Formats: sequence, C-alpha cells, structure tokens
Amino acid sequence: MLTVRKATPDDYDTILGIYEIAREFMINTGNPNQWRRTNPTAEQIRIDIDKGICHVICDDSGIRGVFALCTGEDPTYAHIEGGEWLNSDPYVTVHRIASDQKAHGILAAAIGECKKYEDNIRIDTHRDNKVMQAALKKHGFKHCGVIFLLDGEPREAYQLVCKGIL
Repeated sequence: MLTVRKATPDDYDTILGIYEIAREFMINTGNPNQWRRTNPTAEQIRIDIDKGICHVICDDSGIRGVFALCTGEDPTYAHIEGGEWLNSDPYVTVHRIASDQKAHGILAAAIGECKKYEDNIRIDTHRDNKVMQAALKKHGFKHCGVIFLLDGEPREAYQLVCKGIL
C-alpha cells in the first residue's frame, strides 16, 4: 500500500536519486528534452521541500515516488492554446512527478492526495512524454490544449475533474 506525506530535508538524497532514475527513464523512452539531465535542479528540490509542496509516495520499503503539489493558480496555465480548460474552478497542479520504477500506482497515489485539496487537478507534460500522456488518459485526465512555460516551452495540458469520484 502506498502512502503520501510531505517531504522533509532528510528525504533530499532519496528524492535526488528518484529524479535521476526518472530522467534516465524519460530519455530511454523517447523523451530526452523534457528534463534533459539537469531538471529538476537540486535547488528546485530544496525549494519545493522548504515550501512544503514536495510530497513523497512511500511503501513499506521506503520512498518510491515524488511530486510537487501546488495550490492556487499557476501563472503558466492562464493562457491555453488549441483548446480550453474543462472549467475555471479552483484547482491544484501536479509538477515534477517521478518514480523509482519499483512500485506501481505512483500517479494514482498523487491523485488521491490532490483530491484532499480540490476537485480539479491540472498537470502538463512534454509532447514527447508518451508514457505520461498514456498514464494521464488511463486515470481520466482530459487533454485541454497547450500551455507555455515561463521560458516559452510548450507543454501538453491536462485536467481531471474529480467531483463525484470517490
């Protein structure tokens, strides 16, 4: 069984290792440009932990996944092209989700945690991240269009409306 908790500074090295595994996985599955070999940076991970938005997903053996759960409006989601958001209700955003590839259900665990905050979950991914796109669709996310990161990079944008979902 997977559980989710906020990350602590003691989790830093494990989180760093999980992101390294995830970067290699993305590169090896046809998505070399989303995180390249440098993202998220060590500084970003520390910021996420310090801000209390970094969450870890654990099983009996330890930490198996990590993600940032951001509340409030994401400025990069204000403009969307080629579609529209499913609604304009309050939402949480999942960023920087990653797994050590040793447990199944990482995305489902993250979704479960997000539902505690809002009925709407938004996430984006690189157009080459076919693995994540398939996982999002499997979990009921709808493709809404394309958003642009602060550096201008396009990302495929998805939303899940959880009202009525237990």
